Amino acid sequence: MTQDGRLVRGERTRAAVLDQALLLATVNGLDGLSLSQVADALGVSKSGLFAHWRSKEALQLAVIDHARAQWTDRVIGPARTRPAGLRRLLAVHDSRLSFYESGVLPGGCFFANAHFEFNARPGVIRDRLAAELRDWMTFLTRTAADAVELGEVRATVTPEGLAYHTESLGVCAVMQAPVLGTGPTFRQARVALLEHLRSVATDPSLLESL
Repeated sequence: MTQDGRLVRGERTRAAVLDQALLLATVNGLDGLSLSQVADALGVSKSGLFAHWRSKEALQLAVIDHARAQWTDRVIGPARTRPAGLRRLLAVHDSRLSFYESGVLPGGCFFANAHFEFNARPGVIRDRLAAELRDWMTFLTRTAADAVELGEVRATVTPEGLAYHTESLGVCAVMQAPVLGTGPTFRQARVALLEHLRSVATDPSLLESL
């Protein structure tokens, strides 16, 4: 029981550290993240964190994994409750924007920021981020493909095109919101995808108005 209790406490500590590290990474950049920075923010000793991560790179990789788990829970999870096809594609866009609007991450989108930061910097971190992007685009494309297979869009529409359009609006919105205002920016991003999907849908009434 004592060993189990230590494991539980260890996992809680690890989760708390990664929560804080993820917040800091959205503000100061993933490359600016360090064990010392996280320790100072949490008011703990740096040496205690070495039990979980032996290097800055190990911490960065763990933060990427943590961000993916958060994204799955906050963005993908809610959308999966909607019917497959166009409605799910619109729902994942909406849950993504809602996640941004929540302010959980003070610096905006972790992945958008990290991709811009590491796109031109070959290495393990860039490779991991690239893998995450491929997985995300595969999910969006598969969701769009369901709409094609269900006959919800015109025959000339491709899943890849729908996925790219959806991703472009999401990235554009999170990058513009701090400058142009969160309210109008995110509303425009929602309206833009709704209008596009209705324009290619075989039955536009399938999609609710905002």
